[in-house]
Amino acid sequence: MKGKITTTRVTAPARASAKPARPKVAGFDPDFGTAMQTLAALRRGGISSRELTQHVLARIGKLNPALAAFVTVADEQAMARARQADAALARKKPLGPLHGLPVVAKDSWATAGLRTTGGSKTLEQHVPKSSAVVVERLEAAGAVIVGKTNLPEWAADWQSHSDVAGTARNPWDRGRTPGGSTGGGAAAVAAGLGFLEVGSDIAGSIRIPAHFCGVFGHKSTWGVVPMRGHIPPPPGMQGTGSELSVAGPLARSAEDLLLGLGVVAGPDRDEAVAYRWTLPRPRQARLRDYRLRYVLDDPFCPVDASAKAVLADAVAALRKAGARLTEGWPEGVDPERQSLVYRWLLNAFFSQTLTKEQWDETLAARARGADDPWTRGAASYHREWLPWAGARLAAREAWQAYFRTHDAFLMPVAFVPAFPHDLSQPMVERRLTAGGSPRPYTDMNRWIAFATLTGCPATSAPVGRTREGLPVGLQIMGPYAEDATPIDIAGKVAEVVGGFERPPGA
Repeated sequence: MKGKITTTRVTAPARASAKPARPKVAGFDPDFGTAMQTLAALRRGGISSRELTQHVLARIGKLNPALAAFVTVADEQAMARARQADAALARKKPLGPLHGLPVVAKDSWATAGLRTTGGSKTLEQHVPKSSAVVVERLEAAGAVIVGKTNLPEWAADWQSHSDVAGTARNPWDRGRTPGGSTGGGAAAVAAGLGFLEVGSDIAGSIRIPAHFCGVFGHKSTWGVVPMRGHIPPPPGMQGTGSELSVAGPLARSAEDLLLGLGVVAGPDRDEAVAYRWTLPRPRQARLRDYRLRYVLDDPFCPVDASAKAVLADAVAALRKAGARLTEGWPEGVDPERQSLVYRWLLNAFFSQTLTKEQWDETLAARARGADDPWTRGAASYHREWLPWAGARLAAREAWQAYFRTHDAFLMPVAFVPAFPHDLSQPMVERRLTAGGSPRPYTDMNRWIAFATLTGCPATSAPVGRTREGLPVGLQIMGPYAEDATPIDIAGKVAEVVGGFERPPGA
């Protein structure tokens, strides 16, 4: 299906209704219902996939011009897929666990027959012939992909702006970013423009947008979700996977995170010959049984008072609800050192996306004696990379030692809530204000470093809003390969502090 390609706008049928009639289904919200609630409505015949998909596309047509959450809206493909879902249900042969559900997908995932840009102008008209594993699994599960969501070029920023689709805006405050690099997806889920998103995360690209937009986001354990078909690396480049990058879902409930993870996780085709993936059950059944430690602020990356106050209130509420909480870093965890190792390895990975001019500049900076982790990592030789990779494994062991006596670790997602758009270049020269003082823009990667470096799972859960009305997320880091534990805690946190809220005007 090659359908029409649209950029940050919608063609028929969604354009037909400036103010779409809201389907009336008892006990179900077609705008902001959870994926699980929506699937139940679809199964019992309370609404058809065609009706629901039309409704979502109409909402995109109404709201997306102000949000720029989408690169491409797949209206024709989506409606054809919805009709297939309805026909299959009429034959009593549902397509899978996501039967007929309108979802969105980050534009870093190759999608057969649908433009996939990776946020890069060089791929503005790139239409893959085959799909990424994540997309294949969404479609095999019966999902209806209504569009590809906005991201920065090569998924390499904490804001979602590209020359292809413009600047994505936060539905809570359009003067602020929804985050990056899964910013368009987080904005779409928060604004009710899809029931589930699958993003990618190497530098907080799921957790930070979830934190900024007030939704749930899960960075999976490294290797649990196949990355084949993801951009970067550029299309056709093989053998350039990273020991840091992962995929994971964003949604309006923790329960939906489990649903999405269960669909896209598991070994890729060649590995599946030898083994299967099974998600371990959450470690505990009740919030009061979980053994937790937390840090809400630290000199290695001080947290702005507005966000810290919300996090402190959440921890107080959890303690009042019976959670067992102890403050302080785990023994053997040096946050500054682990953050340094992470940044070094991160830039070693992203060096593959540098142009020749940027590469030459990096080599020249190293020759001049630049000793920052960004330059040294990007210009490293393999013999230099190996000890840093060893330090990554040592960090994982330090955290796993902690997880032998504790179930999860709570901390901020980022040191600030959503900030105003700033597209000045270069990125390393940008500054963010926290506590009245300017801070390096690149400090955005500090609190997310630990889970990414070690490959451990981490969930961002909305826990409240600042006095300015901006969402704040709590990061819940769990044991390696035990993704259900931080997701379960996120759900229990939501029961105490409230969870997802509808943005104003959405």
